[in-house]
Amino acid sequence: MTRYALAMGVAAGCIGLGWTGGGVCRAAAPEEAVMVEVEEDVYSYVSPNNGSGPLWSYGCTSIARVGEDVVVSQMETGEGVPPLCNTRWRLLRRTHAGWATLAEAEGYRQREPTSLGVASDGSLFLYVNDSTEPPGTKYGPCLPHLLRFSLDAPPNSPGEQIMPEWAGETYFTDHSYRGYAADSGRDELLMLNINAKTSAQHWCLLSRDGDTVGNGVVSFPIRACYPQVALRNRAGYVMAVGDIVEPVEEWRTYKFEQTQQKWDYVFRILYFTWSPDLTAQGFGEPIEIANLDATAGHITNQDMWIGPAGEAWVLYSEQEVQNALMRDKFFPDGSLDPILYLAVIRNGAVAARRILVPPERHPGCARFHETPDGRVFALAYLGAPEPHNALIQVFPEPERAEPLRVPFKTPFGSFCLAGVRAGNAPSNTIDVLGHSTSGGTLSYGRIRIK
Repeated sequence: MTRYALAMGVAAGCIGLGWTGGGVCRAAAPEEAVMVEVEEDVYSYVSPNNGSGPLWSYGCTSIARVGEDVVVSQMETGEGVPPLCNTRWRLLRRTHAGWATLAEAEGYRQREPTSLGVASDGSLFLYVNDSTEPPGTKYGPCLPHLLRFSLDAPPNSPGEQIMPEWAGETYFTDHSYRGYAADSGRDELLMLNINAKTSAQHWCLLSRDGDTVGNGVVSFPIRACYPQVALRNRAGYVMAVGDIVEPVEEWRTYKFEQTQQKWDYVFRILYFTWSPDLTAQGFGEPIEIANLDATAGHITNQDMWIGPAGEAWVLYSEQEVQNALMRDKFFPDGSLDPILYLAVIRNGAVAARRILVPPERHPGCARFHETPDGRVFALAYLGAPEPHNALIQVFPEPERAEPLRVPFKTPFGSFCLAGVRAGNAPSNTIDVLGHSTSGGTLSYGRIRIK
């Protein structure tokens, strides 16, 4: 029996996930439990052709809620500006009157989207990674820092620059693979940025006033990227996925013979590390949450939420074999169907793991959302039997939770949320930014949970 067959057997036996024996998502009961209040396009973009895109930093978020307003960090490509750093950020604010520009950069100096964090007083902290080189420079030095904004400031007021103090010798470029978190309880921020020479992740803990209160370096066994980062009472948490060139020579040679493509990065190991107090000690030795090296598989780190006892709840997807090319040649019994897993990590070790969505549902993007009464849901994209989004309660784990179908006219295939990891307050409103239509359009959705 293959590993995937075993996994499917476990899924069929799961309780509390709301799946029928055939893996069919049941309708919400009652239907009024979840409502779509807004569904609209926010902005269109032109691909920068620099290897990035509006949701490239998927471990972070580009949407925030401040009171009754929503703020989005837009990625805008400069016309005629050569890559790699050929985009700029624009902050868009949604009020009852609609979307309007809050602030924007003067020049096009970003390769990647900029990420948002929120403080308890509503201050916005934008994580930027400005190129310090002339336009057209590739893999050149960049200056990662924060810009602080207030919604009370006049439109297009320049953000207040906050410069982190990084530990050791750094070499930051346009490929930042950044991580970012905000703790609204202490009004502190945690920044990560990768060293392009060593592949280590440098981290910096800052106060809301911009003072550096801790810093250090995280070294993973291999280069690990696209981190989800969390911060609570100075405890830090990082989940990142291995991102390296195909390490098996036979597989690498075969893929190149078939595709003639030199780009051949694989994502097969999921790592986790934490520190109970970043002002007292750095991050510990990383552990493996999952490893698909043996089957040439693919892992996607989806999201992380920190529970009341300091445990880390993580969402991630596994695909037993990377693609049909590898399956047909080396793993004829392997599966290409993704599985969405939920794992709990306590004191630096995996304490529990289960299938949240089985492969027959074709799960895709999934993110956590916390409500004021302490419930935590996973908002997920499900591709079968027809594409839709669903809410699945994961905490507290009910005896039997029915997935709530979100009645979007067009479901979001990839998205980010205004979540608590970025300092947003728990809410019965879920603010979604992502792709719900084809082409270069970012859309906004607002869901109300009752």
